[in-house]
Amino acid sequence: MDNPQLNVALIGCGRIAVRHAEIIGRRQIHGMQLKAVCDIDKKKADAFAEKYNVDSFADMDQMMQESDIDVAVVLTPSGLHAEHTLRLVQHAKYIVVEKPMALTVKDADSMISACDEHGVRLFVVKQNRFNLPVIRLREALQAGRFGKLVMGTIRVRWCRTQEYYDQDAWRGTWAMDGGVITNQASHHIDLLNWMLGDVSSVFARSSTALVDIETEDTAVALIKFENDALGVIEATTATRPYDLEGSLSILGEKGTVEIGGFAVNRILNWQFYDETPEDDVTRQEYSENPPDVYGFGHKRFYEHVADCISTGNKQLVDGLEGRKSVELVNAIYQSIETNAEVGLKYSPRITRLGN
Repeated sequence: MDNPQLNVALIGCGRIAVRHAEIIGRRQIHGMQLKAVCDIDKKKADAFAEKYNVDSFADMDQMMQESDIDVAVVLTPSGLHAEHTLRLVQHAKYIVVEKPMALTVKDADSMISACDEHGVRLFVVKQNRFNLPVIRLREALQAGRFGKLVMGTIRVRWCRTQEYYDQDAWRGTWAMDGGVITNQASHHIDLLNWMLGDVSSVFARSSTALVDIETEDTAVALIKFENDALGVIEATTATRPYDLEGSLSILGEKGTVEIGGFAVNRILNWQFYDETPEDDVTRQEYSENPPDVYGFGHKRFYEHVADCISTGNKQLVDGLEGRKSVELVNAIYQSIETNAEVGLKYSPRITRLGN
């Protein structure tokens, strides 16, 4: 068996880091190995280091200087993604950043510019794009099977109690996290944008219904796309008592697809006027991800990263692609703040996110 060639470091040892560490630390990706972990809370870093037998640091610059790191993975609070990426470009060859890549469009642009200047490839984690049902949906869209696109809808109905937000002081804050739109619904908003294309305008409403946080736990948005299709976003962490769904529906003149499950991982409806033998294959063999809902997409994502690095192929979500959902999220918040429809492209003016 070949020795791994890419040394990976995790920056931030919180909740999401567990998923990344299991995949990289357990050598599930050919050509990658976990080399070091870093967290300002050294106890957290030490716990990860002991579990995966890697080096532990409290300072990322020291880690990057003392360890031979190829891929730096930013898993810190969302409001710190830009700051940490801008520091890491001095050291890393490749940077992976969890969603959202940044809270503000300005920060996203700074990240893109810095990576370009230093010749660093930036990968933004959008693991739901690798779900088997999502891949089949994207292929159907690209083949023109929907004809004229009519409407796309996402529904994120999850449960996050006060206890979840109280785990860390940054959760549910404007400066470091944002609300359900920025955090939990980020992947679904990316999918809607990816499937239906560039956005023309958005109008949104939000509320903080069941928890004590700065930001929203419930939001709705109406979107007009440049191709004249309409979009609906329904997102909440106020579902009680348990998570209900994370779904995506695409409606066109020639067909309809609905992907549901907890994390856009199961085909509920796959219907077209022009049925083909491949449709039966899709329903039978690609209708659902394997049982590990969370780990499946992240594993496929890292396989994609390793392939892009080894072959030089373009990544599915680079900085420019990741920026699209950041811009849409900021437009949603500006619409909420101003009680008005917001057109894209625009310059963010009235939004507390990232401030």
